Amino acid sequence: MAKSEIQYVCQSCGTAFTKWAGKCGACDAWNTLVEETVSAAPGGLKAMPTSARGKVEFVALDDASEAPPRHQIGVEELDRVFGGGLVPSSATLIGGDPGIGKSTLLLQVAARLARNGLNVVYVSGEEAAAQIQERAVRLKVAGSPVQLATETDLRKVLTALKAAKPDFVVIDSVQTMWSDSLEAAPGSVSQVRACAQELTRWAKKSDAALVLVGHVTKEGQIAGPRVVEHMVDSVFYFEGERGHQFRILRAVKNRFGPTDEIGIFEMHQYGLAPAKEPSALFLTADGDVEGGASVFAAMEGSRPVLAEVQALVAASSYGTPRRSVVGWDSNRLAMLLAVLEARCGVTLAGRDVYLTVAGGYRITEPAGDLAAAAALLSSLTDSPPPKRAIYFGEVALSGAVRPVARMEARLKEAARLGFEVAFVPEGSSATNAGLTLKPIQRLNDLVAYLAPDVQND
Repeated sequence: MAKSEIQYVCQSCGTAFTKWAGKCGACDAWNTLVEETVSAAPGGLKAMPTSARGKVEFVALDDASEAPPRHQIGVEELDRVFGGGLVPSSATLIGGDPGIGKSTLLLQVAARLARNGLNVVYVSGEEAAAQIQERAVRLKVAGSPVQLATETDLRKVLTALKAAKPDFVVIDSVQTMWSDSLEAAPGSVSQVRACAQELTRWAKKSDAALVLVGHVTKEGQIAGPRVVEHMVDSVFYFEGERGHQFRILRAVKNRFGPTDEIGIFEMHQYGLAPAKEPSALFLTADGDVEGGASVFAAMEGSRPVLAEVQALVAASSYGTPRRSVVGWDSNRLAMLLAVLEARCGVTLAGRDVYLTVAGGYRITEPAGDLAAAAALLSSLTDSPPPKRAIYFGEVALSGAVRPVARMEARLKEAARLGFEVAFVPEGSSATNAGLTLKPIQRLNDLVAYLAPDVQND
């Protein structure tokens, strides 16, 4: 009989220890060590003996090889994020909040690929077959030849996949799969790691494109050990606010395409559909903004996106003023307020400051500093900014405005959407693309444009 050993595995970072402790020595998390029994039987997680025979073949770097063929999904937003389509023998991990639409999107993708002639398998460990069939009827894809299964036993799933020889496989979700080589509970770090490894290994040996659905933690990270994200070829996050109708599929890792690419979808009664005008999805209907708002020309991968930044500066009712941020980094807001006060003479210390990005969009690049400053100054003076204007530029601690990447793409997209003025860092080599450029060398220049009367109050 095979001998088993007991380990205490941190459910936060996946580090294994030989004895229990209240605090994980690797990630400093408290009360996360869980006892797990690991079997030493063949097929478990034990390493291969050094005496195992095998041959490793080496190739030169300049050997010519054809690009891997891709399965076109036929949806521009999805093909953009995947880098041109699905790659056979690849593994993709998609994470997102509960109820955000992961299963809906993947069921629509599976149905479309099945109608295009591919052999598609959808394995669910979370829902009954009747629930998925009911969703397929609502999405009007029930007639698609998708092979549906509801199973959580990894051994049975792999046996069925080897017999079916599919071209595209969805596992919903990897946290519900369990392997009988481990005695740990489903969803534990050891089970998630082992199941993801076995499924990825099968995908590499077959010609199937595998998609794993992953749960996320309350911090928004995919649950389970981080090593799972290293195993797979691509990692996507499905984002969005439940109160809004659109969703964003964001690539954070992609071995077959660009990273930081996004696909934007709208949630309708019959499922998710590509957004008709993704660049202007986060703007008001006419593109004009009122006092306390500005328009930021952002870049998401190769796509320019225009988003509205809203700010409110009000008198504080308490001794310590409030700072509330939605859709932007709170640390960057604190830095920007300090620069406005120390370098520009704009007094904000005794005021409440609220800043949000409209539509649930999240700004992740430093180029949004200038747009946030414009919204703050507009709210402080209670006057609207120049009409049909965009802003982008990174603000340094010295008050200087630094150039940003892909300026021409931002300007061209803004001109296409009808904008007329662009506040940009001075010294940029980009053409005006039909817009009137307002060069900003230092943050003082923006204050002089928008709020000349608030300095040194």
